[in-house]
Amino acid sequence: MWAALAAGPLALAVAVAAPRTTVAQAAPSPKTAAAQQAAVADPAGMAEMFVDLWLRADANVPDSPAAAAVRALVPDADLPQRPRAEKQAPAVSRVMALRTSRTPGGWTVVIAAISEQPAEGAPLVRYFAVAGTGGKDGGALRVAGAPGEVAAPETAPAVEETFTHPVNSTGVLAGSLGEFVRAYLGGGQGAGVERYLSPGVRVAAPSAASYERVDIEDVAADSRAALAEGAPADEARARVRLRVTGVDRAGVRWPLVYRLEVTARAGRWEISALDTATSAPPPTSPKSSPSGSATVSSPTPVVSGGAR
Repeated sequence: MWAALAAGPLALAVAVAAPRTTVAQAAPSPKTAAAQQAAVADPAGMAEMFVDLWLRADANVPDSPAAAAVRALVPDADLPQRPRAEKQAPAVSRVMALRTSRTPGGWTVVIAAISEQPAEGAPLVRYFAVAGTGGKDGGALRVAGAPGEVAAPETAPAVEETFTHPVNSTGVLAGSLGEFVRAYLGGGQGAGVERYLSPGVRVAAPSAASYERVDIEDVAADSRAALAEGAPADEARARVRLRVTGVDRAGVRWPLVYRLEVTARAGRWEISALDTATSAPPPTSPKSSPSGSATVSSPTPVVSGGAR
């Protein structure tokens, strides 16, 4: 470029117009490629869609939209055949994948299908196994054929109960938890929830909550540290199970169970974790000052006696 400037305006114009070297685009990182591959390889969604369409199809009506959709996925799939008197297939309200297992030849997904039964007034749950191939290395998925009806998948054995220490319903901890859960479920706004949280902890209240009353039924802990009647020792910790009953605006009573972790600070209990609803706090020293957090718990003591 400097040589072109020295040679004059015409040489400069030629230099600017000259094609530049093409820069090769960097290949995606292995982590990004693996994430894209995993999204394509999961067969659960295709298995759910196939079972939903298959349950709605009828071999007596081969040109129906449901039958055509099934045949688009599996051209030679056998369809259910309903009596002529039956006008339509029973409504399938929901299908969901419960378990996916890899086999030497491909994969198998167990699907639960919930159908409404107007006559009996109760839903019918059936289970189907769908086999297929593909997807192992990010390739296309293919359903092998009609599903097979199977038994409900086995459930894991019950975990030994860890909340073996009943907490006094009139104690400090039960009172704090009662006030917290009422704020948490109070119309979905979560007003005042922050004052019950440890510094840095974030809890988003359920937006659809519409409970007019919340009653505390039972509080139990996994540690005797939670049984202190007075002010707890700072930095004491415990896992707590909280059983509550929420009554909505229609008068329906909802039994709800929460599992929390509580930590003592400044002579009172604060919620440091709420299962499935807590954003983890940033790493801090246990002795650090809470002044830097936007959701610092209020130093005002929480009035106990919230449990009923």
